[in-house]
Amino acid sequence: MNQIKIGRFIAACRKQANLTQLQLADKLHITDKAISKWERGIAMPDTSIMLELCDILNISVNELLSGERIIMENKNEKNQQLLLDMAKELEGKNKTIWTTMWVIMGVSMTALFAGLFLAAFLIPEGVWQLVAILGLCVVFLIPCFYALKLEVSVGAYKCKNCGHEIVPTYTQALNAMHMGTTRYLKCPKCQRRTWCKKVLK
Repeated sequence: MNQIKIGRFIAACRKQANLTQLQLADKLHITDKAISKWERGIAMPDTSIMLELCDILNISVNELLSGERIIMENKNEKNQQLLLDMAKELEGKNKTIWTTMWVIMGVSMTALFAGLFLAAFLIPEGVWQLVAILGLCVVFLIPCFYALKLEVSVGAYKCKNCGHEIVPTYTQALNAMHMGTTRYLKCPKCQRRTWCKKVLK
């Protein structure tokens, strides 16, 4: 989706409806700064108010997301292209989240091993060395929990038995045994527990 194009389209439709940014904002119960951000292509309208915005501007959601009026004969083609663009955008975001997760884990592991190495050689054996090692392990767990949250937020886990794609809750993923990004989960379709591999969609 082209946010600049969508922003210009919103501005043009608003002017055609004889509305100022403030008047449109009042109708949507938001600030005129939000309208300004849309029209400059900095932000997109929230999905919760998209239908109301389209109703006020007398356009369809497809037209809003395309950033142009859609002629009936081109409607199906435009819809397909819009769905493809949205799928590509979602795929790109998922890959970014996935990469971020691995970067967090890599940096955390490196920091943990470096910290353990320094604690083992720089701190004399005893209580303080033990406290330092335990402290490092606790601190290491914080980014691990965040990385798991990122892992669960993208894609799904594929059941080895029936191929069903499982989207577990954070708690279910946290409590499941795992090897890397493969987790031992119960499939809601075949009701069997199996090692489910992470798949990005």
